[in-house]
Amino acid sequence: MTDGPRQRGSASGSSGDAAAPGAAKDGGGGVALKKEIGLVSACGIIVGNIIGSGIFVSPKGVMENASSVGLALIVWIVTGVITAIGALCYAELGVTIPKSGGDYSYVKDIFGGLAGFLRLWIAVLVIYPTNQAVIALTFSNYVLQPLFPTCFPPENGLRLLAGVCLLLLTWVNCSSVRWATRVQDMFTAGKLLALALIIIMGIVQICKGEYYWLEPANAFEPFQEYDVGLIALAFLQGSFAYGGWNFLNYVTEELVDPYVNLPRAIFISIPLVTFVYVFANIAYVTAMSPQELLASNAVAVTFGEKLLGVMSWIMPISVALSTFGGVNGSLFTSSRLFFAGAREGHLPRLLAMIHVKRCTPIPALLFTCISTLLMLCTSDMYTLINYVGFINYLFYGVTVAGQIVLRIRQPDLHRPIKISLVWPVIYLLFWAFLLIFSLYSEPVVCGIGLAIMLTGVPVYFLGVYWDNKPQCFDAFVGKMTYVGQKFCMVVYPAETSSEEGDEMKDVSSPLAKEDGETPKSADC
Repeated sequence: MTDGPRQRGSASGSSGDAAAPGAAKDGGGGVALKKEIGLVSACGIIVGNIIGSGIFVSPKGVMENASSVGLALIVWIVTGVITAIGALCYAELGVTIPKSGGDYSYVKDIFGGLAGFLRLWIAVLVIYPTNQAVIALTFSNYVLQPLFPTCFPPENGLRLLAGVCLLLLTWVNCSSVRWATRVQDMFTAGKLLALALIIIMGIVQICKGEYYWLEPANAFEPFQEYDVGLIALAFLQGSFAYGGWNFLNYVTEELVDPYVNLPRAIFISIPLVTFVYVFANIAYVTAMSPQELLASNAVAVTFGEKLLGVMSWIMPISVALSTFGGVNGSLFTSSRLFFAGAREGHLPRLLAMIHVKRCTPIPALLFTCISTLLMLCTSDMYTLINYVGFINYLFYGVTVAGQIVLRIRQPDLHRPIKISLVWPVIYLLFWAFLLIFSLYSEPVVCGIGLAIMLTGVPVYFLGVYWDNKPQCFDAFVGKMTYVGQKFCMVVYPAETSSEEGDEMKDVSSPLAKEDGETPKSADC
């Protein structure tokens, strides 16, 4: 990998040589992240991260606010189309700025270091630790529930099993990229098979004549009055359900032939997920009325109890397997985001190192795991998710807007994929509608989310922008980095090929000049 433009200083306290994972001193021959993610694994990352436990447990958020079955299905289809448009925009950015780190890397290169750091800050501080903790807790809940049929599983037992799940998957990810992608492929296939079973049972129900709620006269019969605000909230819930569609962009540098496989995986995965979401919801309403669906705490389990009889145990196991795969996918991609942030000097430089033999970013993975384990010890995870969900969605729009800005700034930049600007404009109009509605409906929650994000501003200026830190601080951080390097047996990755390096410089150098930044190399 090449050294991108870097900010002054680094989050680790060193100036100049702290951030880039640059080459070994001889300029080549060192270890590097391996390109081991093929098309199937790329699709597994996208599908596995989008489809978590939600479609099995509580797809009722959309139904509840849409006020009718027919409108709920329209919401699922429209949000799937909008997600596909957003993914198209990310596909262009991903092959134009071929760096791992996803929207963090794009925002940093286009809008500057502070904007990129704030995206990274909110991800490090809240988004990934809380999401991974919640998914792991959902997994442990479905594993332990059969052992406690008449009561809820003990809270400490849930957290302990969630911690074991995180530690096991962190070990797998530290051991081998290939192992991690195989686990992802296997569990993604498992959850798709479970959803295929639901869809097939729905088709059987329709063949039996059980389609009362799908007839147009009944489908749009509201079970509560239609309300514009509630419909907007249904679209917001639907958009959140497709969250994770951009995760493949976090691992661009580990993709085999990214210029081909990145867009191809997006084009395959998003329509597949949209199809599964729509037809799973159709299947649910062939066996349950909207009122029964809204009353259920685990829709797929209720569906299985109605139609599978003695085989109803398949559904809770499917949810457990789905969430297990979701934790793996989130660990895999979030560690690459933190790796990319460290490479740019926005996180301690140790996180930009990889194992000398396994070529996995072990420090970034351990950092992700530890932050998630700490989040398991708190009782405010769900509150934090509500606060920062708005911010996460905000940066989707900022990234897509960056695509338009980059077109204006560098119209002649080589773009292996170049889509019409109509698509980002459509996405931004929909995004602005949901954002304005979120601010209007929940101003306090959105305001607290913005406040959490803005706590990163002083951190950026003290940890990244400030060059002349005390020598004793730099020496301390250097010693800690050395100890961590020895403990994890990690080094900076080597540079990529000169051809890839030239492409990266073409992308980043003009932006760096605008911001007054100069690329620097790092010593191993």
